[in-house]
Amino acid sequence: MDPELGADVVELGMVRAVSVSPTGVVEVGLALTIAECPMRGQIESDTVRKVKALPGVTDVVVRTTAMSKGQRAELMGVARRRARENAEPTRVSPTTRVIAVGSGKGGVGKSSMSVNLAVGMADLGYRVGLLDADIWGFSIPRMLGAEARLRADDDTRLIVPLEVGGIRFVSTGSIIENEETALMWRGLMLSKALEQFLKQVDWGQLDYLIIDLPPGTGDVQMALSRLLPQAEMLVVTTPQKAAQKVAVRVADMARRSYLPVIGVIENMAGFDCGHGRTIDLFGRGGGQELADDLGVPLIASVPLDPDLVAGGDNGAPIITAKPDNPSAVVLREAVRRVVELVPPAQQETCTARIARLFDELSAVG
Repeated sequence: MDPELGADVVELGMVRAVSVSPTGVVEVGLALTIAECPMRGQIESDTVRKVKALPGVTDVVVRTTAMSKGQRAELMGVARRRARENAEPTRVSPTTRVIAVGSGKGGVGKSSMSVNLAVGMADLGYRVGLLDADIWGFSIPRMLGAEARLRADDDTRLIVPLEVGGIRFVSTGSIIENEETALMWRGLMLSKALEQFLKQVDWGQLDYLIIDLPPGTGDVQMALSRLLPQAEMLVVTTPQKAAQKVAVRVADMARRSYLPVIGVIENMAGFDCGHGRTIDLFGRGGGQELADDLGVPLIASVPLDPDLVAGGDNGAPIITAKPDNPSAVVLREAVRRVVELVPPAQQETCTARIARLFDELSAVG
């Protein structure tokens, strides 16, 4: 067993060669992740001890080499898959559809998209949770207009999520003294905070859990793939080439962590100056190009809109505060597309599929 990865060296693809001599001497070729692997001595001695115990083996020789870049990527893929398959249970039901909203860089409107998607889903009658996993850069409480503080239930000792407009949510912003307080936490604390939000919050029965991720590809993103195997990724970018190229890395991280990417939302797509002209302040076409590169749909192209910004600052999400606004119309369509791509679990049962098939056949007849 590799003591760090928790899987055996055969499954991890670390055994590159085995030979047995007529006199019973077994030679094993082991490829380690790096030549200076700190676990090298333990792995070698464990291999010798296990193989030498086999009948007919007179001696064991272990020869170690360092893996190539491709071999390391293959090994980490196996390790990530095992971590997902052996994920510890959380308070999020396995039937809850989990949509993680990520971006390559900050400032692209990821949190605004998360909030408006959650509000739009709740308006459709779905039971929605919203987890602010942007531990340092929390903004969900302000965007929802929530000033209450999180508390624990006296009986269960579980955290009771706050509720606004039918949306249950948690955020570090609802724990600390005020939103100006800086959280100076290292990476391990960030992933631990996410783990607590998933294991120690009484989420109840949800149709959807929207997770607002921090930008980039750090500890929180990697912890998510381990803790919630059913999670899927929605990538937010702006039309700008620089944002699009950074967002590709988020999608790459998601796929290497076995998080399916369901689509792309392009934010700040163009500014309507009010005189019949649209100005592309951040360029044009980056969202569609990113979606094409990833082989996923462009779910929405949301215009650059002062009302969208103001709604976030004032705790009045535009999708309900100004439903006739062009941005709100686009966002409602985005909600519809996401629900279509990731339908609630109860709508994906075999019975439901058979019923739809009968409906289609009846329509043809």
